[in-house]
Amino acid sequence: MAHDKAPNTPDGNGNAKDGESVGVGDLENRRVALDDALAARKAAKGEGERDRKTGGGSDFANAFRLSTEFIGGVLVGAGIGYLIDRIAGTSPWGMIVFLLLGFVAGILNVLRSAGLVAEPEARTRSGTSPDEDKD
Repeated sequence: MAHDKAPNTPDGNGNAKDGESVGVGDLENRRVALDDALAARKAAKGEGERDRKTGGGSDFANAFRLSTEFIGGVLVGAGIGYLIDRIAGTSPWGMIVFLLLGFVAGILNVLRSAGLVAEPEARTRSGTSPDEDKD
């Protein structure tokens, strides 16, 4: 791209002297250069990172997967609590306790699926507990 001359600058080249404003042409050149640099960075970094992180799926599919992980944990907890209440006759305490445990398990499943919390085996070396590694 040819260098645009800015008519409102003292030397006509878009260069301002001390205390004077910068020309429109110089700002336009800087904006184009910044756009090119951002496009190159997106092409080199953004696409490969996104596919690796999300497994190549769409954002809607990832949101649906995370929501089913959460709802599944809550429903399983509520189901276990209901069965314990029916068998032991402790209504409503089994449902309350296991519903809360299902809620916590659902949140943990979502965090693991999103990659924000490590899997239990990945936290320690070769699946052993941290206490065994200190020997």
